[in-house]
Parts: sequence; C-alpha cells; structure tokens
Amino acid sequence: MAQDDGAALIVGLGRFGSAIASTLDNLGREVLAIERNPDIVQRWSHRFRIIEADATNLDALEQSGAGEFSVAVVGVGTQIESSVLVTANLVDLKIPQIWAKAITRSHGRILRRIGAHHVVYPEYDAGARVAHMVSGKMLDYIEMEDGFSIIKMHPPRDIQGFTIGESRILERFGVTIIGVKSPGQPFEYTSPETRVSPEDIIIVSGDSSLLEAFANR
Repeated sequence: MAQDDGAALIVGLGRFGSAIASTLDNLGREVLAIERNPDIVQRWSHRFRIIEADATNLDALEQSGAGEFSVAVVGVGTQIESSVLVTANLVDLKIPQIWAKAITRSHGRILRRIGAHHVVYPEYDAGARVAHMVSGKMLDYIEMEDGFSIIKMHPPRDIQGFTIGESRILERFGVTIIGVKSPGQPFEYTSPETRVSPEDIIIVSGDSSLLEAFANR
C-alpha cells in the first residue's frame, strides 16, 4: 500500500538531508530516512524512522519500502556517483516526485537526464541569496523562476507615509508591493489604500533586476 501523500523518503542525512528531514518532522509530516553511516543513524533515530542501508543498492531500497513513497529527496551530493546511482534507483522504483541535491551544474544535468524531477543547488542558492542581502537593503531574497523574485525589506524613504496607490510603485519602478507587516500586527496583503509607515517591513515581487534597483536606489 502506498504511503500517505504527506510522507517523504529522505536518502542521506548530511546537512542538507537532515535539515529537510527534521523540518518535515517538525511540521508533522511522516518521514522515513535511509542512511548507511551507523553513527548518523544513531544520532537521528530518536527523531523519525530511519533505516541503516546502502541506497545505491536497488534491492536494499526495495526492502526498505522506498517504492511506496510518492516523494523522495536525495540528500547525497558530495559523492556524485552515489548521488546518480541513488537517483537512478528511485526512478526505477517509479517514485512520482524526486528531489535531488547537486553540487555542480553538470551534476544537475546528469540528475535531470536520468529522471530527477527537481534539482536543487543548496550551496549556490544560499550564496546567491546572501549576496543579494549583503549588497544592499534586502532583509531576505527568494529567487523563483524566469527572473522573478520576492524580497523582504524596509520601505524606501520616499514611500513612507504614503498609500500604495499614492506611491505608484508599479508604474514608477515596475515592481509590486504584495504585503506589509507592521510591528505587532498580522501580515496584510496590500491594496491601493494600504499606507506604508517607516517601521513596516514590505514584501515586494517582480523582475530580479528591477527589484535590485528598487531596493538599492
């Protein structure tokens, strides 16, 4: 019988895999981890279900029940051969959603070619995110796809005290303020009547280059 859609299989409990597994566990999601290092197995065995096995071995994966999951995450990354073998095994088990960690673009291309549905680059993505924040006034930065991003920042001085409609943000800068968080108040989706104060934090979306210009002017 297939696992509940909320359950996730995590292969490899390095920094990336363990962060995903522990976060999912905190969110109340069912987790099964597969790890071949007995010391790491011991470290995490009190948090969620974990099996000591070598996931590069298809038989071991099958015996662990991996094929029953609808979502799997390959946390193995630094050993490219192991990463590729594990991903290929999960593809052979016909898991509907496979997320795989890559350490280089070429590694990522290989993972996609063998059937990974999603490839992530944790080190690169984290570095790019921090670079955007340390280079300007952004408090947080999330890059989506096709050049679209979302940022969190304090409002520029020239829009403080004005409503969104009065500031004409989209017309002037080509970006959209989609939300405002005032101190001690819940998050609020904006309307043209939303007034922005100096103490607020604003959530802005748009093209990455336009957001960069808006935040750093």
